[in-house]
Amino acid sequence: MLDATRDCVLAVGVRRTTLTDVARRAGVSRMTIYRRWPDVRTLVADLMTREWASVVSRVAPPEDGSPVRVQAVEALVAGVGALRAHPLFLKIMEVDPEVLLPYILERRGTSQDAMLRAIEGTLRAGHRDGSVRAGDPVRQARSLLLVLQSFAMSGHTMTGDGPALSAAAFDEELRRILERYLAP
Repeated sequence: MLDATRDCVLAVGVRRTTLTDVARRAGVSRMTIYRRWPDVRTLVADLMTREWASVVSRVAPPEDGSPVRVQAVEALVAGVGALRAHPLFLKIMEVDPEVLLPYILERRGTSQDAMLRAIEGTLRAGHRDGSVRAGDPVRQARSLLLVLQSFAMSGHTMTGDGPALSAAAFDEELRRILERYLAP
C-alpha cells in the first residue's frame, strides 16, 4: 500500500491522491486500505515516516575510528542533502508544502522522534569520547534538529546566483555550524 501511495503522490501530489487511486494502483479494495488507515492523511503520514526513516538509516555515521563529532557532522550534512534530493520530499515541497506544516509548527512526527533518538545516541557517544561538548543530549539533539530542518526545508530559498550560494556552499556552512556547535 505504501508503495502505491508513494506512486500516487509522486504522480499528482498529496491533495489529489485518493484512497480509490491508491487501492487501484495497489490492486486491492478500498476496504482493505480502510482496515489499516482511516484516510489518506494517515496513509501519507506512514509513507513519510517510512521514507524519512530510510534516509536516516542510509546516512548513519561511518565507524572509521575518527571522533564521533566528525562522523556525526558528516552524517547530518549527508542526511540533509539526501532529504533535499528525495523525490517524495521534493514533490511535497513543490505541490503540497502545507502537509509538512504540522511537523514544523504544531507537533513532532514519528520520523522526527526517530531522528531525535538517533542524534541523542550519537551525542552520548560523542560525550563519552570527549569529541562533543558536554550538555544535555536531549536538548542538544532537539536544537540540532531545528537547524537541520531549516536547512532541509528552507535551504532552496537561499541558494542560487552562482557558486557562492550553491547548495554545496550551504552544505559547507551547515558543516561549520554543526562543527562549532558540537565542539568541546
